[in-house]
Amino acid sequence: MTYILLYVDDIILTTSSDVLRQSIMSFLAAKFAVKDLGPLSYFVGIAVTRHASGLFLCQHKYAEEIIELADMTSCNHATTLVDNKAKLSVSSGSPYEGPTHYRSLAGALQYLTFLRPDISFVVQ
Repeated sequence: MTYILLYVDDIILTTSSDVLRQSIMSFLAAKFAVKDLGPLSYFVGIAVTRHASGLFLCQHKYAEEIIELADMTSCNHATTLVDNKAKLSVSSGSPYEGPTHYRSLAGALQYLTFLRPDISFVVQ
C-alpha cells in the first residue's frame, strides 16, 4: 500500500515496505529532481513526532507564527476565550486597514482548526 501526499513542491511518500518506497523513489527520481529528506518531521505547518503507538501531530510552531504575524507576541492570554456578553456592531470600531493581511490571518486561523477543532468556535 502506498500514499503520496502532494502540496505545491512538497511530497510525503508513505509505503507498507521499504522496498516499495525505494522503488517509487527511484521511479520519481528518474522523472523529477527529488531529494529524500528522511522520516517526516514537519509538513505544511504540522510537526510530526513518532511514538510506538502512532504519530503525534502538533501545530504549536504554526500557532506561534500566526501570533507573530498578527503582531500579538506581547499580548497576555485570557482564560476565557470568548466574551459572551460583548455586543458587536457593524458601525463600531474602525475598519481594518490591511484587507490582504486580514485575509491571510483568517485563512491561517481556519487552517489551525483542522487539528484543533476545539478552537473552531473562537476562530469562526
